Amino acid sequence: MNRAQLFDRGVAEYQSGALAAAAATFSEILSAAPRDAEALSNLAAVLNAAQCPEAAEAACRAALSAAPEYWAALANLGDALHRQNRLEDAVATYLAAVNANPANAAAWTNLGQALAGQWRMEGALIAHDAALRLAPDDPEVRTNRAMALLAAGRYAEGFAEYEWRWKCRSTPHHGITSPLWLGEEARDKTILLHEEGGFGDTLHFVRFAPLVSQRGRQIVLRVQEPLRRLVHRSFPEIDAVIPNTGAPPAHHLHCPMMSLPHALGMTMRTIAGSAPYLAACPDAALAWRGRLDAMAPNRLRVGLVWAGAPRLGMAQARAMNARRSIPPTLLAPLAAVPGILFVSLQAGIGETAPAAGLDLFDPMPQMQDFDDTAALVAALDLVISVDSAVAHLAGGLGRPVWLLSRHDACWRWLAGRTDSPWYPTLRLYRQPLPGDWGSVIATVASDLAGLTKTYEGQRHYERKHPSARAFWPAGPIKIEGQAGQTPV
Repeated sequence: MNRAQLFDRGVAEYQSGALAAAAATFSEILSAAPRDAEALSNLAAVLNAAQCPEAAEAACRAALSAAPEYWAALANLGDALHRQNRLEDAVATYLAAVNANPANAAAWTNLGQALAGQWRMEGALIAHDAALRLAPDDPEVRTNRAMALLAAGRYAEGFAEYEWRWKCRSTPHHGITSPLWLGEEARDKTILLHEEGGFGDTLHFVRFAPLVSQRGRQIVLRVQEPLRRLVHRSFPEIDAVIPNTGAPPAHHLHCPMMSLPHALGMTMRTIAGSAPYLAACPDAALAWRGRLDAMAPNRLRVGLVWAGAPRLGMAQARAMNARRSIPPTLLAPLAAVPGILFVSLQAGIGETAPAAGLDLFDPMPQMQDFDDTAALVAALDLVISVDSAVAHLAGGLGRPVWLLSRHDACWRWLAGRTDSPWYPTLRLYRQPLPGDWGSVIATVASDLAGLTKTYEGQRHYERKHPSARAFWPAGPIKIEGQAGQTPV
């Protein structure tokens, strides 16, 4: 087989997702011609897709040593640097790629993503718009642009553009074949509203289900089984809340939950005030409150989540989870804050147990589903969590939650904000630099120390005035924010 045949085979293998075979094919070309810049660049693309960015970087640099201004190698090098969270280097490299080939839509959209990862939203949207002009029908270009619009708070445009996600190869399809409902008149028809993404996405967007019902539509609400009891409790006006197992029941139309903001015409203004919308079992919450009072009287009860779900079968999601999760040893400063009982809300602690010295109570083995966890969260004074389903659970319940976010935060936390229109009780602690959890934890520890003093003062007041209505845990925690920050 000659070089051209091998090259075409490698491209086909890459496009079909056979990454190991594609890497072997391009390596076969390189065994005969080690400085073949095109083969090196394509090998780098395969290695990037396989989540091996360091090896991809090496292949790109070898390609560029042979062909210093080769635009494809520059674009793939930008991807490798981006995947290593080296955003400044990635931006510079993508700029070199688009200067070498301004017609390369992929480099423009990836430049937009890298700029958005730095929260340089104006530049990000300029880059995405350039990609859109070059490739108006490319679903990856359209979806990446949607993410930037949403992160910039341009919700009407962003959610409309986000409908392109279903044409992306990377988006798992829901398999439902009924017509899509996007807000048109549908009286006397049953609409299946169904889960999309992970538990956090369902908890985030399920708030909109009653609005569909209130407009006179008959709906069936399908969610992941661990969420079913909580959702049914929270929305008693919706009779049919079913698990996402087996074939869906008879219906006329369907709508994924993350399409509901577009279908309902939601804007930044109209989503504000939509929380709280979840409801914990009051008896179970009261029982947990009594149990925690007995365990740690007069101590602040703080729920803690330091890692997200690993999603072992999804390479890109696994890489994102590594960025959003905190190495347990970095939690050590929290152990130095007196007057706190930390309560683990981390499913399956296993080998990720936090730093020594942290007074941690782990009731999670007793949790059967999110309804059980909601009752526990309702008994806490505060939840501190990485960007996880528990953060959405606490926000949806209206409980105070401090969200610890990676630098390249999810679009829903917006640019330049420490509060959230989605959850009025949420306060955001964002990494100032990629990977910098140390400063985030130091700030949280300092704020917790101030919070315990407020808590001690409240408890002292209650002891002197037993008839006073207890501030804790019924009301939101209020603490003074740092300059430029919004208090919870």
